[in-house]
Amino acid sequence: MTTVAVPQVPVRLARFVLRMFRPHIYATYGLLWVLALEGSAVALTGTAWRPSGATWVRVVSVVLALLFLRMLDEEKDLEYDRVHHPDRPLVTGAISVVELRGAVAAITVVVAALNATQSATAVLLVLAALGYGILLAVLERLSAPVRDRQLLNLAVTYPVQLLLGVYVYGSLVAAGTVTADWHGAVLLVLCACVFLHVEFARKTAWEAEPGARLYSARIGPRRSAGVTAGFAAGAVGCQVLLFAPYGPLGLLPCLTAALPVWGTRRFLATRRGGWPLPAAMGFVVGTYLLLAVEAVLLP
Repeated sequence: MTTVAVPQVPVRLARFVLRMFRPHIYATYGLLWVLALEGSAVALTGTAWRPSGATWVRVVSVVLALLFLRMLDEEKDLEYDRVHHPDRPLVTGAISVVELRGAVAAITVVVAALNATQSATAVLLVLAALGYGILLAVLERLSAPVRDRQLLNLAVTYPVQLLLGVYVYGSLVAAGTVTADWHGAVLLVLCACVFLHVEFARKTAWEAEPGARLYSARIGPRRSAGVTAGFAAGAVGCQVLLFAPYGPLGLLPCLTAALPVWGTRRFLATRRGGWPLPAAMGFVVGTYLLLAVEAVLLP
């Protein structure tokens, strides 16, 4: 019997993706984010929304962009991981820098090709997000303050998420599906608040190991908890602003506010450990899922 050799690079990349990207988390996040943003943008025009072929181009593009950014982070954080995460694939040699860079280049080509089927604007917007990710990797390597100061790092790195949101909304505008107006700006703020809620939640704890990259280590656990809760409140406020005119159904996603309220009370009451991440993740998933469902039902 002849044994067929399996190419090692695809296998190594697949193992990296399954371990470090966790498709059930990142892909689900990308899917719900795009459906919520696109669906809400269309529903607010008074038009019935249903996912289309262009919707799935946006979903695949955003998920691949998130993988692209995760691969850049792996290389960027190599020195930190040698000390704090010695079991990471790049540290152990389970994947190489050359292999990751090849995958990054391949993702760029695939994403550009996908969006070329939609519009030149879509291609430019998604490449702007990927380009900013590369710029960040270079900037963090060259600038110690950007690399080491947690809040400065967030201020510099967060815009890549904003650019992906602009890509989704801008591609809708370019396709003539929606007309750019203030609703789009509020939707982007809503998505920013949802993302920053879970970003602060996962880096908020009462205790921190030396060198740990936690916001609570910089501003204190109570202040970090207040910021975490504040972003959730901002997301709910944006929902009210956008959808209150549609009555009770329009405010359905606001029910997820119960999760950050519970998370805040639990974190402050226990005074040990970290923010309850299931509550933060539930807020993200619940908000985006209900926004997508609402977009189907509203018109």
